[in-house]
Amino acid sequence: MKAVCWHGAKDMRVETVPDPTILNPRDAIIKVSSTAICGSDVHIYDGFIPTMQPGDIIGHEFMGEVVEVGTEVKTLRKGDRVVVPFPISCGHCFFCQRDLWSLCDNSNPDTNAWMIEKLYGHSPAALFGYSHLFGGYAGGQAEYVRVPFADVGPIKIPDGLLDDQVLFLSDILPTGYMAAENCQIQPGDTVAVWGCGPVGLFAIKSAYLLGAERVIAIDRVPERLQMAREYGKAETLNFEELDPGEALKEMTGGRGPDACIDAVGLEAHGMGLEGFYDKVKQAVRLETDRPNVLRQAIVACRKGGTVSLAGVYGGFLDKVPMGAAFNKGLTLKMGQTHVHKYLRPLLNRIQSGEIDASAIITHRLPLEDASYGYDIFTNKKDNCVKVVLKPGT
Repeated sequence: MKAVCWHGAKDMRVETVPDPTILNPRDAIIKVSSTAICGSDVHIYDGFIPTMQPGDIIGHEFMGEVVEVGTEVKTLRKGDRVVVPFPISCGHCFFCQRDLWSLCDNSNPDTNAWMIEKLYGHSPAALFGYSHLFGGYAGGQAEYVRVPFADVGPIKIPDGLLDDQVLFLSDILPTGYMAAENCQIQPGDTVAVWGCGPVGLFAIKSAYLLGAERVIAIDRVPERLQMAREYGKAETLNFEELDPGEALKEMTGGRGPDACIDAVGLEAHGMGLEGFYDKVKQAVRLETDRPNVLRQAIVACRKGGTVSLAGVYGGFLDKVPMGAAFNKGLTLKMGQTHVHKYLRPLLNRIQSGEIDASAIITHRLPLEDASYGYDIFTNKKDNCVKVVLKPGT
């Protein structure tokens, strides 16, 4: 089969690799009909995620048709059309039983236990196509993929729904929704969202669905700001033209937003000396992540408010204003998305017409053009906001 394989920073290749096979009786094999390039994949592309190995198949946003099931899979059958959550979860451990699916105890084999212990203290769930810190499982930017615990994760898609409508149930739609849910939004709240990429756009949409009165979106890319206004109905700020903190203070009568969402994460583009400082320290490995947006969100948020992190952070941060967070009494909520928890409720919202997830797609490409897709998505070329790859076209 054809698959997108990592061979180093900025080096994604579409190669012919062996087809996946059933390894465990709870496995299924999926023929991928649609897969997508995620902002989290960009961190791999840019070389910031450790324990990648040349030839690793990447990608964690995918859906397709069931073509084979293991003997213990009773919930799926050949021919079912499914969306697969990006965390791999067993369904039976302490965390899965509490809807904390991305913290599953049993899916990550801990082959890099020493590094996981140093970075995270405890093993998180495995993720599709996201390094050997997260299990080393082959990802979904491929023609076929093996899905472990297939009796737990995949959700069957009803007839009449197109791939473009439901594909993002795999990750970015639940991620944006959970980011907004973590804000504990009350009627009349103002929510600020840093980052108008796909997750940020869904966070904006979700904040309104959950009762926010105003959403203010911060970015620097014109087409993303335009989509935040037109699709998300948000007010927008371009951080290259003004200081977001000062603008948010003015827009909220000096109090600050009730909640702030960081939908950017470890590769934030900072301005001025602060941005230069983070880029230099990251380049020489004196810090792993660039927390510019996190700093801004903590400082901007009103007293007693919530800062919600949807953007990925992978390691250690420098100069995070914990004194401000503490003395303002902020709540910080974060984590990999518990996708399984949100699949059915969000599918219902899609079916009812409350969410048009397809509206953020700007590019549909054959799988063979994945390298080009990574280039335009990472470097914000050709008005690119979201790339969907189509195997077999």
